[in-house]
Amino acid sequence: MDQTVNWWQDDAAPDPEDDASMPRPLRSIATVCLSGTLPDKLEAAAAAGFEGVEIFENDLLTFDGAPADIRRLCADLGLGVTLFQPFRDFEAMPEPQRARNLDRAERKFDTMAALGAEMLLVCSNVQPAAIDDPARAAADLREMAERAASHGLRLCYEALAWGRHVNRWRGAWEIVRAADHPALGLCLDSFHTLSLGDDLSALAGTVPPEKLFFVQLADAPRLQMDVLSWSRHHRLFPGQGELDVAGFTRDLLRAGYAGPLSLEVFNDEFRAAPSRRIARDGLRSLVVVEDAVGITALPPLP
Repeated sequence: MDQTVNWWQDDAAPDPEDDASMPRPLRSIATVCLSGTLPDKLEAAAAAGFEGVEIFENDLLTFDGAPADIRRLCADLGLGVTLFQPFRDFEAMPEPQRARNLDRAERKFDTMAALGAEMLLVCSNVQPAAIDDPARAAADLREMAERAASHGLRLCYEALAWGRHVNRWRGAWEIVRAADHPALGLCLDSFHTLSLGDDLSALAGTVPPEKLFFVQLADAPRLQMDVLSWSRHHRLFPGQGELDVAGFTRDLLRAGYAGPLSLEVFNDEFRAAPSRRIARDGLRSLVVVEDAVGITALPPLP
C-alpha cells in the first residue's frame, strides 16, 4: 500500500485547512492500547472501524499461535499490519553488542515476513553503554536498513523523549539524513515531541515528505513527573488531555505526510477496560483530530 503519491505532487504541500479535498489517512491503533488477548484486540479494532494495527511484540509473544495465524486473522478482519514494534537499544553500541543487535534484527525480519508487517519501529537507544556519536548511529542504522531492504522491509527511527543521546525529532532526522538509505525514515510521536515542549513547526522544509514514514498520536494531562513514567502510564487519546495534538497533526500534513494516523496510548485504565469500548473511544478521537485539521471524511488512498 503506497500512500505517498498525492499531497506533494504540486510545487508545495497544501495547507490542510485550505484543502477541501484532502483524503482521509488510514486509521490505525496499536495493540498496546487495548485489553485482552491479541485476537481480542484485533477484533475490537476492526469492529470499531480501524483499518490498520500496530502489533506490539509482547502481544505476539503471548499469543498461542504463529505469526502467520495473526496475519490470516488480520486479513479476515480487513486490517493491515501498519507497524511491528518495538526494536530497542540498537544504534551506537560497542562490540560485541553491535553484532548481536544486527543478529537480533535478522530474527525480527523473519517474524515480520510471517506476520505481514512491512515496517519496523526502531526506538532511540536508552542504554548507558550507547556511544554519543551520531555518525556511528547513522552507520549502524544504514546497515540495518540495508538488511531490512533485502527482505522487502523498511525501518522508521523514533526519538524517545528519554533517549540516551537522541530525544528530539531533529536529532533523529540528522541521523536518518546521514544514513541516507531509502528503507530508513522517521517515526514521529506526538507525546515524545510535545512532552518536551517541542513542536513540528520546522518540519516542512526540513524533512522531505518521503522520509516521513509513520506517525503515532497520543495526548496526556500535564503532570510533574519523569517523562518515562508519564508516558508509560498516563497517555490519553487525542482530545482527552492538554497536549496540542491537532497542531502537531496539522504541521505533519503541511510537511506532506501521507501515511497512517496511528494511536499509541499507554494507559493502565484503558488496558483494564473492555477492548471494544476503548477502541470505539479511540476511533472517535481520531475523527476529532481529522475534523480539527480539515481532513475530509473520504476513504483512505488505495
